[in-house]
Amino acid sequence: MSSPLPAPLPADRSEAVFTDYKLPPAREHAIAEANRCLFCTDAPCVNACPTRIDIPQFIRKISTDNVRGSAKTIFEANILGMSCARVCPVEVLCVGACVYNNMDSPPIQIGKLQRYATDAAFEKDWRFFEAGPDTGKSVALIGGGPASLAAAHELRRFGHRCTIFEKRSVLGGLNTTGVAPYKMRADQSLREVEWILAIGGIDVQLNTSIGDQVPLADLESKFDAVFVGAGLGADSALNIPGESLPGVVGAVQWIEHIKRSKATLNGVSRCVVVGGGNTAIDAVREAIGLGIPRVTMLYRGSEAGMSGYEHEWDAAKQQGAIGEWKALPTAFEGTGKVQRIRCQRLDDAKKPIAGSDFTVNADLVLVAIGQSKLGQMLGSLSGITIDKGRVITDARGFTGRNKWYAGGDCTNGGKEVVNAAAEGKAAAHGIHEFLMTTKRT
Repeated sequence: MSSPLPAPLPADRSEAVFTDYKLPPAREHAIAEANRCLFCTDAPCVNACPTRIDIPQFIRKISTDNVRGSAKTIFEANILGMSCARVCPVEVLCVGACVYNNMDSPPIQIGKLQRYATDAAFEKDWRFFEAGPDTGKSVALIGGGPASLAAAHELRRFGHRCTIFEKRSVLGGLNTTGVAPYKMRADQSLREVEWILAIGGIDVQLNTSIGDQVPLADLESKFDAVFVGAGLGADSALNIPGESLPGVVGAVQWIEHIKRSKATLNGVSRCVVVGGGNTAIDAVREAIGLGIPRVTMLYRGSEAGMSGYEHEWDAAKQQGAIGEWKALPTAFEGTGKVQRIRCQRLDDAKKPIAGSDFTVNADLVLVAIGQSKLGQMLGSLSGITIDKGRVITDARGFTGRNKWYAGGDCTNGGKEVVNAAAEGKAAAHGIHEFLMTTKRT
């Protein structure tokens, strides 16, 4: 198996300055919080979790100090339970669905309890799963992010051989390259990758681009099934004058840079993040965490209308972030590098207001208006439907073309890690059923 860690991450990478934003509870606090749970039989928190973790069950086990059993319950449903405990927006998922929210009482801190159990599993190197008896079947997985990792692990439990093809030099997808470091650093993601691969029988081909180095036809002919978990592509561009100036960078590209190397921020005192989604908020908080004195989020809509999570933006404001609302960038300007953004004010219908031009000073601009979709890479394959760049599948990840399945951001357009894990696992079950029965025609 090719190593998922060809070289250690540099110790002086920029993300190393960040510490955990949400610390796990101590044992006594975890047990006390677990004992608050009502263990609902029709638990709405379970329905709110895309991976359907049996939340009352894992919490009950914590209440009896059975941490190993609790961790197994979590990982049985979601093999990426460690990272999801850190990065899931629990406020709008399981915690947001807790019945205590309707009882004027604080909801159960499900995410922190999940982290308590899964962190213990990693610290003590507990292993819960083994590969199944070899079926003689093989599956290719495109992309090394959460969807493919979840799919590959489940497929190995069924006994199918797996090969992951990843264009980067590391696995983990956005968990490694894109998750805000105050939630999870790259080294923690790679530790999870190693833990998942420890099941054995998963070959890893790094620095391998599908379509360029390995034709799609080769995958189809050499493997019994193919799973596409390619995620999303490059940052979307504004396509306005000056976008090629030094200092204007895609937010996802910049976040990957600070997570894997040391960023040069000499002379940067004013950072502007263009966008209003969760990536934009992450970039704002990271820029603040790296010591940039003035960080502004510039969004074409209103503060109330931004798509990013309200609790994340509230935290950013507490750290000193500034919002510039109903503002549309029209050009980046500067000599030698970006120095300012020319903008127009927008009305409530997001249409430019005549005579409303103004400028915002900036020596670093992070563009966070979305990412390109990678579904087009499959456009040459008949039977696969691509809608606005997304691969269309059924509930089991089947694309409509014999052998081909997909899941994660390339199908859902860019949701949470937990969605990718759920879709990867569901596709693995679909692939297993396909491999063990008559092939579709």
